Amino acid sequence: LLGLVWLTQLIPALATFYSQTVYPCFSYILSSFSNLFPFAIGDLFIFLSIAGIIIYPIYTRLRKKTPWKKILLRDGEYLLWVYVWFYLAWGLNYFRFPFYERTGIAKAAFSAEKFQDFLTGYVGKLNESYSKAGDTLSGWYLERYTTAGPMSKIPVAGVIQEGYGKMASRFGLVEPGKFLRVKPMLWSRLMSRVAVTGYMGPFFTEFNLNQELLSVEYPFTYAHELAHRLGIASEAEANLYAYLVTSAAQEPAIRFSGYFSMLGYVVNNARRLLTEEQYQEIVKRIRPEIVELYNSHLLYWREKYNPGMGQIQHQVYNAYLKGNQVSSGTKNYSEVIGLLMSLQEDRIVL
Repeated sequence: LLGLVWLTQLIPALATFYSQTVYPCFSYILSSFSNLFPFAIGDLFIFLSIAGIIIYPIYTRLRKKTPWKKILLRDGEYLLWVYVWFYLAWGLNYFRFPFYERTGIAKAAFSAEKFQDFLTGYVGKLNESYSKAGDTLSGWYLERYTTAGPMSKIPVAGVIQEGYGKMASRFGLVEPGKFLRVKPMLWSRLMSRVAVTGYMGPFFTEFNLNQELLSVEYPFTYAHELAHRLGIASEAEANLYAYLVTSAAQEPAIRFSGYFSMLGYVVNNARRLLTEEQYQEIVKRIRPEIVELYNSHLLYWREKYNPGMGQIQHQVYNAYLKGNQVSSGTKNYSEVIGLLMSLQEDRIVL
């Protein structure tokens, strides 16, 4: 099994075959089992595994006098099984052909003029989406999402899954099917302290959301994590599909969530690529209500964030991504802008 995993990691064609034929079967089986439980069993599995790896050596050494060599070999064997399970259940999606090669879309060459055109179009659509969703969202877009709150009355899951169904074959995603039940994280408060709002649970192909998510970001985060569940490993790609699906929705609250959730990546790229004067000019075009909402959103998460814990999590995840062929590490999230500009130039996004 280790040999099969390593061979697949070395051959993109084999990894692509895995993504299109093997992974859909595995995800169906694992999800059908995990959906029997209302909580994220992947979280529980990770917690019990860590506890077992720590407790097992102590218990067997003190009670059974097992030699240390045998104890460490057993722990090592268990970790290898977890390693194999991770990659066969989902992780091999990292190693298939990259986005541009897989889709046949040409990578857009960067120019200041093209970027300015993209910003102008994006800001106009952002403002328009707010004007259409403003009355709907007024008063509760900064409320924490709950199953009894106003956002729960909007069919987020149905709209997003339908959107993915229309675009899955174009971009090489797994077709949405049964067993797409979103799970709440078991330790949402801890995840908020390291700025994690959602993640894919690879061991049982679950997609999990932080229970402290705000209503305004819930649809986009749902769509982002569902993209991972549908076989997309790249964070930039997951952002891209989440944006395409939510921004195309007829429901105003979902559409605004898509445009609003992309604002942070747009701002980061604009700060880096534009002069200060050009950057301020772009910011002035954004409706003040949206700027206020964005700042309140940042403050909400900043108050929960622990810098020490967050930095450790950032370094670990950055190394994890780079170890799985995401060479830019955590910067990969912001590369969604390059993907969007390429699609726009290819006239897929108009």
